Amino acid sequence: MSEFETIGYSINNRVATISLNRPRAMNAISQKMRQELSQVIEASEENDDVRVVVIRAEGRGFSSGTDLTEGLTGYATIDEQIQQEYKPVLMAIHNSEKLYIASVHGACAGIGAALAMTCDLAVMADTAFLYLAFAGLSLVPDGGMSYHLVNAMGYKKAMQLFAEAGRLPALECEQYGLANKVVAADTLLDTTQTWAENLAQGAPLAQKFGKQIMRSVHDSSYSEIVDKESKIQTTCMLSKDCEGAIAAFFEKRKPIFSGN
Repeated sequence: MSEFETIGYSINNRVATISLNRPRAMNAISQKMRQELSQVIEASEENDDVRVVVIRAEGRGFSSGTDLTEGLTGYATIDEQIQQEYKPVLMAIHNSEKLYIASVHGACAGIGAALAMTCDLAVMADTAFLYLAFAGLSLVPDGGMSYHLVNAMGYKKAMQLFAEAGRLPALECEQYGLANKVVAADTLLDTTQTWAENLAQGAPLAQKFGKQIMRSVHDSSYSEIVDKESKIQTTCMLSKDCEGAIAAFFEKRKPIFSGN
């Protein structure tokens, strides 16, 4: 059961599900929602029973972006609001040792799209789309969207999408690597949960360190990545999980991972 006003939260089979729950406002991200997102992400990080986190939404779409009706909610500038309320949420996902999956349906706009793209993996309904409305409001992308879009699409295509205040359909998101899977809208929740539960049975140490390495690729040279992989591989090979998994391989049985 969720104890939050704007967020649904549940845990099932080692999968925590965070649901944006302001359907009447198209899940516009209010100050309260930002605060509660921070709280549920922290709760997920501190819960050893949680291995994978899904972020999804209620209602007709994923999110319309920031709740513009609230203004700056007491901050002098939008920079202060982003730094104090949005960036901690986004960086918590980015730096987490756990895998985050965005489960996206309908419109996924503004900084709501940035939230989805910050996740490690994404499943989109075939009717879903990313919407970059910023230029139409005389604004620039925020929440790290420029980083994700340019890395995925290249500068020219990303600039076109932004300048035209365009929409990127789910199938194109998959083609650019912004989504891992595109499924029928009525199967989105079941597909996401099944995938999340399968991943939650995987090796937590491998997922933790694999995420750490891959998140650092753009800031490292090839040589540095080889070195980083080598050092972390030593840690992994000395773990009980690796020892048990190798034994299970030779005994032709499925390994069970504890995260140790």
